[in-house]
Order: sequence, then C-alpha cells, then structure tokens
Amino acid sequence: MEERLQHDSRAKGAVGSGARTKGLVLGLVASLVANIVIDLIMMGYLLFRGQPADGGFAVIGDTAAGIFSLFGIDVAGGVLLGLVWHYLIGFALGVIFGAAVTRIDALRLNSMKKGVGLGLLYTEVISLPILVLPPIILKWTASETVEVLGFYLIMHAMWGIVLGAIVGYGLRSAMAARQG
Repeated sequence: MEERLQHDSRAKGAVGSGARTKGLVLGLVASLVANIVIDLIMMGYLLFRGQPADGGFAVIGDTAAGIFSLFGIDVAGGVLLGLVWHYLIGFALGVIFGAAVTRIDALRLNSMKKGVGLGLLYTEVISLPILVLPPIILKWTASETVEVLGFYLIMHAMWGIVLGAIVGYGLRSAMAARQG
C-alpha cells in the first residue's frame, strides 16, 4: 500500500514563482549586511575596551584552525582565516534562512514582526553549537567563557534581527509588486 502525505509543508506558490530564488538572494544580501553591522559594532566595542579591533576575527580564525587540526589539516589561524570563515558561515546561514522562509508555509514571512522574530530565533538556535566551539577549542576558563558568550549572543541576536528584517521586507515587497 502506498501512503500519501496529508500535508505538504512547502510554501504554496513558491515553485516556479521565483520566490525561492528571491529568498536565496535576499538571504545572501541580508547576511552580508548583518555581518557588516555586527562586525562594526564588535570592532567598536573592542576598541572601546582597549583591545585590538580585529580580535573577534582572530578568535574565529584560531577556532577554525583548531577544528581543522582535529582532522589533521594544518592551517594558520588568525584574523584572515577568521574573517573569511565568519563571512562564509554568515552567507551559508543567510541562504538557508532565505530558502526556509520561502519553502515552508509556517515560516512564510507575512509581517515584519514575524521576519524579525524568526530571524532572531533562527540565529540564536543555530548559533549555539557554533558559539560553544571557541571556549572548547581554545581552552578558555569559565570566567572568560561567560564574559564572551554573553557578548556573542547579543551580537548574533542583532545579526538575526537584521537578517529577518531585510529578508522579510524584501519578500513582502516582491509579493506586493506581483499583486499590485
């Protein structure tokens, strides 16, 4: 006997309508803007605290190098690797968000509030596994971990808000243009 799905969770009207492509492009653009916003805030914050402005990228690069070393791959950590890795991860997560909100009915962004809320929720949930890596790989103390994780959670919350706002606005504008 063949079983049939009772409900297809993909967004109706998304197939063939260009909504998927629009969502992917908006996710990519929104992630770029969100990365720039949080990077500027992070760099300003670090300078304010008397630390090097590129310190956040160094942490990301050193963490990435530590992860690669677990697989026997020897790469230099530091700022350049951190910058590249940070943007690649951001682009990937932005594209996944854009795809999800155009393909799954429950995630369809029909208001700015929903876009911002889903962007925030998505980012905080997806960031948790990423954010626990630096303390583990770089062997931070408990006090260092607590201090930095709070800041990272705030920065990622801002990233999610920007992501959700841009993708939500872009998709709603595209829908209005098609209907109008």
